[in-house]
Amino acid sequence: MTINNKKIINVVGAVIKNERNEILCTLRNKDKDLGNYWEFPGGKIEPNETKEKAIEREIKEELDLVVKSKEILMETICERENFIINLTCFECDIIAGKLTLNEHEAYLWLKPESLLSLVWVPADIPIVKHLIESYKN
Repeated sequence: MTINNKKIINVVGAVIKNERNEILCTLRNKDKDLGNYWEFPGGKIEPNETKEKAIEREIKEELDLVVKSKEILMETICERENFIINLTCFECDIIAGKLTLNEHEAYLWLKPESLLSLVWVPADIPIVKHLIESYKN
């Protein structure tokens, strides 16, 4: 599917909180598009894959964590120069595994009010703002 002659890329992201109510933030690999920007982990939805299965697969591949998607936190659309990102972000719980960086440079656990201390990929910024506002309320 395209909009304005731009391909739409459907992706999923995970907001994962620990027992201290801190949120997992991952730093994109410096050699990738938007390298050294922070993001919520996740990735592209494969053909014939549900969004829920996609986020669970992506987190296993990227971080060696088994997660269970709970609910959709937010959906965002981010237009880039040559394509459009359609992001569905889920709240996820860690079921098993030990966090291992298979694709990212680094990770941090941050309280919601500290999230804007990082430089985020554009598609995740509305989610960051939503998390900060939700924390205030």
